[in-house]
Amino acid sequence: MTSPTVTQAMLDIFLASPAFGVVGASKDRDKYGNKVLRAYQLRQRRAIPVHPRETEIEGVRCVASVAELPAEAHSLSIITPPAITEQIVEAAHQKGIKNLWMQPGAESPKAVAQAQKYGMNVIADGTCLLVVLKYHE
Repeated sequence: MTSPTVTQAMLDIFLASPAFGVVGASKDRDKYGNKVLRAYQLRQRRAIPVHPRETEIEGVRCVASVAELPAEAHSLSIITPPAITEQIVEAAHQKGIKNLWMQPGAESPKAVAQAQKYGMNVIADGTCLLVVLKYHE
């Protein structure tokens, strides 16, 4: 399977979430995992960093895994290597998360195909959240 063409409706569904998980969040402000977290914050959106070792990033308490995200996190931004993204798709499915945004470089054909099989709204065509949210430092 290939990545479906992303439509405005797909973006709108993703962005309608009351909260967003950010898998691959980083304390390093030069990394995309940090920039995605800050992009949500700059738009006054609730974002929860997912990091197995950090306790706080950008002033927000981290959760160690997708399973620990609050129920209102219906959408997940993924900024991880493709092999990790494949594991995240499984964790998101088990958690009941319906919307995934695989940032450019995080996607893999296997991860996209699995997410589509689960009926998830998948953004994985190279569309960047930072561009959509008009992020700038």
